[in-house]
Amino acid sequence: MVSMFSNHFFRWTEQLKDSGHEIYWLDVFDSNTRGEKIDFVQQIIGWRQKIKYPGRYAIKHQLPRLYDYINSFNQRQLSDVFEGKLKEIQPDVVHSFVMYSACVPILEIIKKHPEIKWIYSAWGNDLFFYQNNAQMLQDMKSVFPRMDYMFADCARDFIIAKRHGFDGEYLGNYPGGGGYVLDNYNKYIKEHIERNIILIKGYQHTFGRGNNILEAVSSLKKKLSTYEIVVFGTHQTIFDFVESSEKLSSMENLKLIGQVSHDEVLELMGKAVIYIGNSISDGTPNTLLEAIIMEVFPIQSNPGGATAEIIEHDKNGLLIDEPEDSDEIAALILKAIGNPELIMKGIAYNTANIRPRLERKYIQKQVLEKYKLVEDNLKR
Repeated sequence: MVSMFSNHFFRWTEQLKDSGHEIYWLDVFDSNTRGEKIDFVQQIIGWRQKIKYPGRYAIKHQLPRLYDYINSFNQRQLSDVFEGKLKEIQPDVVHSFVMYSACVPILEIIKKHPEIKWIYSAWGNDLFFYQNNAQMLQDMKSVFPRMDYMFADCARDFIIAKRHGFDGEYLGNYPGGGGYVLDNYNKYIKEHIERNIILIKGYQHTFGRGNNILEAVSSLKKKLSTYEIVVFGTHQTIFDFVESSEKLSSMENLKLIGQVSHDEVLELMGKAVIYIGNSISDGTPNTLLEAIIMEVFPIQSNPGGATAEIIEHDKNGLLIDEPEDSDEIAALILKAIGNPELIMKGIAYNTANIRPRLERKYIQKQVLEKYKLVEDNLKR
């Protein structure tokens, strides 16, 4: 396994516990921290620094130029460490998670070992957004012909991969962190008569467009006065945006929450009527899946058609076509709050048809079958 330190990666890898495979993980950025959730995996961490000299962190913050100069001699390269571990471990399979951190840097090394099968997992913005960058697209086109297998979190990314040279076997689209242990979250699900929250993902950055949701909320201030508007995972830009808006800053029913744990997100979902997520690029959003398992009606952006693989507009949710258009978002919010029947039918459909397919054991069984397929192909 070649991946950054990530909860998505840990949750995916947990599916392989007790599967009979001998598993190693190379932390591509060397956070030098053990992944406690995957204690059954042999973890390659602490590899970056050749010599761990005293005062390293003080120099990094106080004398950054000196720190960079020292690192030019003292830091190992990921490709060199990967090559050494290939020779030492002699794996049957390498599984890379994310194109630019875990595939591109090791390409030249893995090309020397055609006998090793290579699996790639595409996450989030991995392909859809970065294919628009000429250099990154060229990197993609260099990597894809060497890849043997691919997972993704949406079918859209498989289509992109094929367009740019992937000719291996597609293993399917599954949530990036595997499924959800639904029984763990049932305790958070409130009766709908008790719910009065419109829940908003507060991401405003390269991809997130939370401010556009808040612009829509601002324009609907009176119509939303009976709801509690909760924004979670809030970036500083969101706090600044609200503070600079007279309408938003005076909304007594608007609550901003900073970073929250995964369980806290699910608990908030269990109290919400509507969930709104908005970005210009993503795969299948994990928070969309979490809204579905917590029986919340979703309003979600649809970059490249990824969300439309799960949500049919006006049936089991509402799709935002233009994530930069706050007027469109306002119209969708109005449609939802003015149509309780749409909300209840949408939730009922998701609960009956999509929620069961997000159960961890259901997805784990399929994922393990895919790894078994790779294993069987090794024996041919």
